[in-house]
Amino acid sequence: MDASPYGFKSLPRHQPPIAGVTGSVEETVDDQPAYALDTRALQERRAADERFPFNAGHLMARAFQRLGTTHLFTLSGGHIFPFFDGCVAAGIRIIDHRHEEAATHAAEAWAKLTREPGVASVTAGPGVTNATTALAAATFNRSPLVVVGGRAPDYRWGQGSLQEYEHIPLMQAVTKKAVTVHDADRTHIAAIDLWHESLAGAPGATFMDVPMDVQVTGVDQSAVEWPEPPPAADGIDPDLVRRAAEMIRGAERPVVISGTGVYWHHGEESLRRLAEVAGLPVYMNGLGRGTLPADHPNAFSRSRSAALKRADVVILLGTPLDFRLNFGQSPLLPDHYKLVRIDATEADLNKNRTADVGIAGNIGQALQLLADAVGGDGADARGARREELRGMEQASAEQDRALLESDADPIHPMRVYGELLKVLDRDAVVIGDGGDFVSYAGKLVPTFVPGSFIDPGPFGGLGMGPSSAIAARLARPDKQVVLILGDGAFGFAGMEFDTMVRHRLPVVAVMGNNNAWGLEKHPMENLFGWSVAADLNPNARYDKVVEALGGHGEHVTKPGDIAAALKRAFDSGLPALVNIACDPTIAYPRSANLA
Repeated sequence: MDASPYGFKSLPRHQPPIAGVTGSVEETVDDQPAYALDTRALQERRAADERFPFNAGHLMARAFQRLGTTHLFTLSGGHIFPFFDGCVAAGIRIIDHRHEEAATHAAEAWAKLTREPGVASVTAGPGVTNATTALAAATFNRSPLVVVGGRAPDYRWGQGSLQEYEHIPLMQAVTKKAVTVHDADRTHIAAIDLWHESLAGAPGATFMDVPMDVQVTGVDQSAVEWPEPPPAADGIDPDLVRRAAEMIRGAERPVVISGTGVYWHHGEESLRRLAEVAGLPVYMNGLGRGTLPADHPNAFSRSRSAALKRADVVILLGTPLDFRLNFGQSPLLPDHYKLVRIDATEADLNKNRTADVGIAGNIGQALQLLADAVGGDGADARGARREELRGMEQASAEQDRALLESDADPIHPMRVYGELLKVLDRDAVVIGDGGDFVSYAGKLVPTFVPGSFIDPGPFGGLGMGPSSAIAARLARPDKQVVLILGDGAFGFAGMEFDTMVRHRLPVVAVMGNNNAWGLEKHPMENLFGWSVAADLNPNARYDKVVEALGGHGEHVTKPGDIAAALKRAFDSGLPALVNIACDPTIAYPRSANLA
């Protein structure tokens, strides 16, 4: 698709002035709020009045800086002030959110966008408990994340200090590893250990809390010893690669499912080579979207069910046999098929169905070896099957054309996508946060670049969208960032538009407003004949909320007005919400077994 003439091309051009602040950053540095300053200016402000000597909070920040951290996502709290001080000194940009869950979601999104651990920090007690859902999501979604929690001081522990709470038992349930650091001269050791742990094997969230009195304890910089990085993981078993290659060579109707693990392990180039050499059709889910560009001859999406039903060999790459694949069972998959699984850990290889050949380890390395081993045998013979699948894809797309252009009133949700697709850049970052309305995105929005389509993942928690859009604007400042969300999802994190405004992060959000929890309302009515706790305010002007926060709002009730509203939103250079009233009677035609 052609690049939009009004997509975001560079971040600085779209940074509006902060209300009430005049002059340049340099001229008004002492009077501006910290969020209005660039990292260097804030660093200079601190250096001009440095009040604390080097301490454990600074040491912890220095560790993250050495690991490559450039942004900290947070919500302020006294228990983490020393860490903030260290981050400013280290040149780490601090992005402050309106809820700890939002901050932690942003850190997970940063990881998804950069393939490096995201880092968040939250204050003690309710700050940590507020972040719990986002930590659970990152672990479930296999996103590397490190969260630093504040903690009541050790010297008064047990006496009832403000927000005194034992976080670790709770955190152990939702992370790969959770620790309390009581020694000031070991905060950097814990930070580095948890960073690497978040990436090891199956990625996930890690957590550390540091008592406030420990954070302010002085540390002798000259005595700090930095640990060596962990050794590389074991290599891939060549015999297993050989067996997998033999199985693929002998297949008539093989199907590849490329999932999140392929992305984390940088496997996209090896996947492309394997697909081309062996003539394999590739379907993608999760962060696997874009590991093969959507317009690659071997990339497919709409014909997945038909391909899987007749598959004789399924090659499952970095994705589980969960509800998205009907747990590996019929009717989505045939009763009898061979299964090759390549995933991060041994435990992944036999869940729900035992692999005929299972390879655990670095997925990118395994794909490279498999592409070398499989050769081109059988690739030409599979050409007819690929053509058959391509015909199904084209027929499905043609069936959708009328709805993408529909003039129905109320607006059909697919018409919204019909207009949005016309203006999306090829390398746009698209975030989906919602149920029914966002379900269309998975079918209709193509992904050409790895890490460019972000959704709640298999954990399925709504409210991650605005935070993810913030992370996307920071991680990819020269790309279009588009947030697709439902009216229900907006209620979880709508105040994050304030975060976008304060930090001057322009994002265009497109809301399909059907006045309901559509993903629950329609199934409940099918089951019971009625629904309850499923309707939302039909007159809610979420666009006015965004305007009140300093952003740009659009309200659309007619299909012919969608295109112009989108153009105004992109051209505004502000965080923008296009609130589009959609037909509440239309339900996404769902086939997946969510249970």
